[in-house]
Amino acid sequence: MNSSHQFDAVFLYANEAIIITNERGEIVRINPATEKLFGYKDAELLSKRIDTLIPERFRHSHEGHVKKYHKKPNPRSMGAGLDLYAQKKNGSEFPVEVSLSPCNVDGQPMVIAFIIDITERKKVEVQAKDYQLKLEKEVEDRTLILQEAIEKLENTKKKLDESLQKERELNQLKSRFISTASHEFRTPLATVLSSLTLVEKYIELEDKPKQEKHLSRIKKSILNLTDILNDILSVNKIDEGKLVTKPYLFNLNKLLEDLVSELNLIAKPGQKILLEINEPNEIEINQDPKLLTHILSNLLSNAIKFSDMETNIYVVVTALDDDIKISIKDEGIGIPESDLENLFTRFFRSENAGQIQGTGLGLSIVNQYAELLNGNVECKSKLHEGSEFILSIPKILES
Repeated sequence: MNSSHQFDAVFLYANEAIIITNERGEIVRINPATEKLFGYKDAELLSKRIDTLIPERFRHSHEGHVKKYHKKPNPRSMGAGLDLYAQKKNGSEFPVEVSLSPCNVDGQPMVIAFIIDITERKKVEVQAKDYQLKLEKEVEDRTLILQEAIEKLENTKKKLDESLQKERELNQLKSRFISTASHEFRTPLATVLSSLTLVEKYIELEDKPKQEKHLSRIKKSILNLTDILNDILSVNKIDEGKLVTKPYLFNLNKLLEDLVSELNLIAKPGQKILLEINEPNEIEINQDPKLLTHILSNLLSNAIKFSDMETNIYVVVTALDDDIKISIKDEGIGIPESDLENLFTRFFRSENAGQIQGTGLGLSIVNQYAELLNGNVECKSKLHEGSEFILSIPKILES
């Protein structure tokens, strides 16, 4: 210090607190700003360690910092990147910024510490940080809202695409239905017309056997037409959600015996439907007999249709604890393995069905009726070795 008067002027009138310490960390002089900042009088701090102005929890580490600084003193700011705190006489703490400068007084190494109270700056920083966090939160919230809006738009688009796809599929189904139904109606109607003409001819000729032959053809064609109409009505009821199950308690043995007896009458020559019930007692179940009859009639009609004359169709009933399994097995043409996956799809017909009449609706209806009965139907088949359809339904269907 070249001029003690100049230094004293700066020292006494500076706004920053200035503290001079010796190499032992003892305070040798403070300026008025220090007294005002910390609440001490000059005499209270002289010869006291600088640690007096540091919160208790930092004092242990501070002693090491003092020794380290005196080994290699140079002007620098303390605690770069750290939060520094000082302690007033009343014990309150406040954030500070400290700059250190080494000096030499009367041949003794000293350190001048410039201390600035940065409480207001910290408040501003905290406010700025809070504001930044608030902005980030708002951005995050608005981003989330935007993402949700985008997701809703995407879901809406997806639903629209699905609706359009369903509409296309429905239009395709309608086209296929019109084409299939018109074809299936045309064939039996043509048979009825031609047979009626021939019956009139054979009545004139009094040829009884040929009359009966063509009357049988007419009867069979009418039954085919009835089946087609029933399938159409069933599909319509399913699609419109008008089909409601009506379960009640009934005797399954009697239902099966009556159905088998009825269908044996329309079986091909030599065909036999054989019923086997693996239960010594009569089976009573609480189900919808109308839907169950439709399922079994459809499966048995298919077995008759796709099997040759002089073959057997086996109906095997197994009663389990809670379920009933009904197997319908034929010795018919079988189904190619590649077709099994789509067997219950509307309008699907197996590639080996050939000229055998059918709309491709029957098995789809069977599958949907089985689901209405809380059951399911599966198929096992080998080409040229016959098919087996297994219907599983619960004994009790809740109404």
